Amino acid sequence: MATEKLFSLRVFLPCFMLVTCCVHPPLSQGAPAADTVSRDRPLSGGQRLVSQGGKFVVGLFQPDDTAPDRWYLAIWYNKLSKHTPVWIANRARPIPNPDSSKLTISQDGNMVLLDGLQSPIWATNITSNAPNSTVGLILNTGNFVLAPSSNTTNFLWQSFDEPTNVWLPRAKLGRSRVTGEPTRIVSWNSSVDPSPGYYTLEMDPDGTNQFIHKWNNSEIYWETGEWTGSMFAGMPEMASYPKALLHYEFVVNDQESYFTYQINETMMTAMFMMEVSGQVKGVAWTESVQDWVPFFAVPKAQCSVYFVCGSFSMCTENTFTFCSCLRGFSKQYEGNLLYGNPRGGCTRNARLECGGANSSGNSETDGFYALAIADLPEKAWSVVAASPDGCKQACLNNCSCVAYYFYGDNCSLWYGDLINLVSPDASSGYTIFVRLAPSEFFSGSAKKGKPLTTWSLTGAAILFVAVTVIVGVLLIPKRQIFSKQNKIEGSLVVFSFRYLRSVTRNFRERLGKGSFGSVYKGMLPDGTLIAVKKLDGISQGEKQFRAEVSTIGTVQHVNLIRLLGFCSEQSTRMLVYEYMPNGSLDRNIFGSTPVELRWNVRFQIALGVAKGLAYLHEECRSRIIHCDIKPENVLLDASFMPKIADFGLAKLVGRDFSRVLTTMRGTIGYLAPEWISGTAITAKADVFSYGMMLFEIMSGRRNSAWRQQGVETFFPVLVATRLHEGNIQGLFDSELMRDADLQEGERACKVACWCVQDDEDTRPEMGEVVQILEGLLEINLPPIPSYLQVLAESAESSLQMRNHIRSTLDAS
Repeated sequence: MATEKLFSLRVFLPCFMLVTCCVHPPLSQGAPAADTVSRDRPLSGGQRLVSQGGKFVVGLFQPDDTAPDRWYLAIWYNKLSKHTPVWIANRARPIPNPDSSKLTISQDGNMVLLDGLQSPIWATNITSNAPNSTVGLILNTGNFVLAPSSNTTNFLWQSFDEPTNVWLPRAKLGRSRVTGEPTRIVSWNSSVDPSPGYYTLEMDPDGTNQFIHKWNNSEIYWETGEWTGSMFAGMPEMASYPKALLHYEFVVNDQESYFTYQINETMMTAMFMMEVSGQVKGVAWTESVQDWVPFFAVPKAQCSVYFVCGSFSMCTENTFTFCSCLRGFSKQYEGNLLYGNPRGGCTRNARLECGGANSSGNSETDGFYALAIADLPEKAWSVVAASPDGCKQACLNNCSCVAYYFYGDNCSLWYGDLINLVSPDASSGYTIFVRLAPSEFFSGSAKKGKPLTTWSLTGAAILFVAVTVIVGVLLIPKRQIFSKQNKIEGSLVVFSFRYLRSVTRNFRERLGKGSFGSVYKGMLPDGTLIAVKKLDGISQGEKQFRAEVSTIGTVQHVNLIRLLGFCSEQSTRMLVYEYMPNGSLDRNIFGSTPVELRWNVRFQIALGVAKGLAYLHEECRSRIIHCDIKPENVLLDASFMPKIADFGLAKLVGRDFSRVLTTMRGTIGYLAPEWISGTAITAKADVFSYGMMLFEIMSGRRNSAWRQQGVETFFPVLVATRLHEGNIQGLFDSELMRDADLQEGERACKVACWCVQDDEDTRPEMGEVVQILEGLLEINLPPIPSYLQVLAESAESSLQMRNHIRSTLDAS
């Protein structure tokens, strides 16, 4: 979107949102202290130092009440409701008792934190000064400084030079050109342990003017690119940052190289933080939710962080717990995820047999199962193998081999731990074969002890046949379609037609009908409800079938419908989805008996759809353009969380391309102007459709069916007009406005109008739409799109014509 029309707060450099949900407030007994600590005025217990402007406070806090003997000296925001430490002095050495500890000035002039035995836990470690000549002072910038009492502007030491996991505005992040020492931010070890973790952000030690992300001070997993004079080469978006909101500067001189930034504090409170899980995020305080809301993250994909899920674990973007153990493995270290920590990740449930007979005489060998991943793991060993079986045997021949991959004449083996595994998306991926113990493939084996005799084998066989016959007689009428009818292909289940016909009770309960077929309700044997889309027509159904399976088959997001599996037998094509109990959005707001959705529900639906589209456009390996966004294709779960559905018209666009030329597709009333002109489309076509749908979510009526004061008016034009008049309240009916947030309503109106602009370049990206709706971006008033005015005039002419015909018929 043009900068002068939409403020874009894509902050240039990474920052992390510290996981503070479990951090408990500090001791608050005792009156707040002044902003200074000295030898005759130490700080202890529940005392605090407060900056003169009241913005920051210094005191002792406890990150986790399950560990009562771990206390830390920290700085945090004084007036915000959520306690968020921005600097910690003794992050590696907690003190057990805050009441017997104190922060004071030592004999040599250093600021020192003493425990109950008066042993130093932390100190500033500057060159000695005269006794009683220095003081500690907390500034309103969040900088905690040590300075001569006679001149507190002459800093002898400052916390800005020794940050922990937070990079505050005005602080320098760089490297000394004299000593080579960097200023770096380092993640917490866990959400309740502020000791140094495994992820860091620092300036490149090789002398290049760029910043790097490192794991365990060794592996570089992200870099900004070199400074060009106005931006980092790998971050071209920096050129569009509004200086009124964000000002940054890169400085190189004989003494140091550093980067610093400033935020317009009259507009927002924001900072950069290194997350426990290795991302650096920009976070802004949002009053409406009383929390820090992330607006930027690098690496953009959480799964790009090195070793984030540990060993033998799969990383999947945009899921509640993005790390999950592979089949045959379980979480280690008491089931906790220790991001970047070798003690984290997953461990085997059963030890490998290594192909030989085990101690009990069992000669079963290890097996392999297929695992779909986005990219092949690093550190593969190539061996000569003429066939997949030869590659498999090469792995079995080495007890340290844990997986193999064969393609063409390439055989790769992996030894030790598998790390950095990422779930594939719809466009590409690989299949490796992971080694597991025999017990992971068989539910049981012969009992330990004597070998089985011929008679025992015969008896077991007879017993097996008898049981099979009995079970068959009793259960086949109801259960035969449930046994061994499904097989796993990638992450999707391949269903048989007989199975789906049974679980839908011969397709008895139809949930709805679309242009490609009908959707039926079903129930799996375990009680799970499903929705089965039965595609009509061989040619058109086949196209939609392939489009949906290839597009959303391996894509997962909380706001995208989940495809569970499919059926493809001769001319039958069916898709199996998770069941959405509240049906489609159009039925809820346009149906014959519409549901009274309160404003906060409608707003969250709009925000959820925006997040789903942002994921499709900006976070998938290949950009996915849905091409048919409308209320009918938004489904609602039990809590009215929206999920985008019906990907039969979707198009995949490679990351190297921004446009795709395709035949016109979609639904009249939601089509962007470029569809009609026949030009190649971009993801902005979805943005237009979203804007048209957002108008309907706000009003609760079809755009073309809006009627006010007896005159039919095109609602999008009405919204744009009222925005310029400064009167949006009249746009909503009284029932909807009963609990509406006018600020949210105004943001939604502006977003909708920007989304439906004639020029696609002036429409926002869906990621920007999310930030605007969440209140993180400010936008100007949008112009009234001429395209909408034409539609409105056309609708008005059509209305006049209908009225004329009606009056003529009445007269006759």
